[in-house]
Amino acid sequence: MDKLKILIPKGRIFDNVSRLFAEAGFPVSLTDRTYRPSLGADWLDAKIMKPQNVGELLELGSHDAGFTGIDWIQESGADVEEILDLGFDRVKIVAAVPGGYDEAKLKSKKLAVATEYVNLSETWLKSQGYQYRILRTYGATEVFPPDDADMIIDNTSSGQTLRDNGLKIIGTLLESSTRFVVSRSALADKEKRSRIEELAMLFRAVLDGRDRVMLEMNIPKEQFGSLASLPAMRSPTVAELYGDAGYAVKIAVKKHEVPDIIPKLKKLGALDIVEYDLRKVVL
Repeated sequence: MDKLKILIPKGRIFDNVSRLFAEAGFPVSLTDRTYRPSLGADWLDAKIMKPQNVGELLELGSHDAGFTGIDWIQESGADVEEILDLGFDRVKIVAAVPGGYDEAKLKSKKLAVATEYVNLSETWLKSQGYQYRILRTYGATEVFPPDDADMIIDNTSSGQTLRDNGLKIIGTLLESSTRFVVSRSALADKEKRSRIEELAMLFRAVLDGRDRVMLEMNIPKEQFGSLASLPAMRSPTVAELYGDAGYAVKIAVKKHEVPDIIPKLKKLGALDIVEYDLRKVVL
């Protein structure tokens, strides 16, 4: 089988995707000044590209799978298949103007709009009834107003950079996160499709593992009935303790549930409660 060609984005997405591969069992090795990382498997061939280019390169068929924000997929209009929303690098694509601008008067003039998202911006500006001229930017879009643009359309995670530059958000175009996407030609190849599905399964296992912890405890026999309905992914794992002293019980639960569950377990008679992280959970 030909190698599965993977595009990994440079910039802010790279660290999260690298960690995902490493936790899935494919450690990423990247030397300085190279765009060809090793993924620790002879059937994987990786290349680093800008996230803006990933979707179009997959559609062209020069690569099989990759990672990028859904914002760049929609901006490019690339015809690719989304396999998994990884939930990384959540941002909003927003329209912002200088804080002193009267929003009601924005539609009375032709606006200069600075953005990297030309196509998304065109669609939104038309839908809102604005007159405009697009100024394409290549990073640092927030520095354009008020001298060189009336409005920007850009991505933001918290909005702090916009506020620091005296801008206020007046609209949200899209909410985005990093996605695992693949080319349609790769999906049409039986062996490549199988490899893609294996990767997706491992990625899901890592993400599910990050979201859960294992709780182990000992339960005396006389308290076991009150703890019979313990939360778990399917059902608790139960084993008898040596000397007929009760039961050893394991449950996998969501991390956010732990502060509520542990006090309840203690009140119901559970002893020696131990919590530990999980690396992968294959459901």
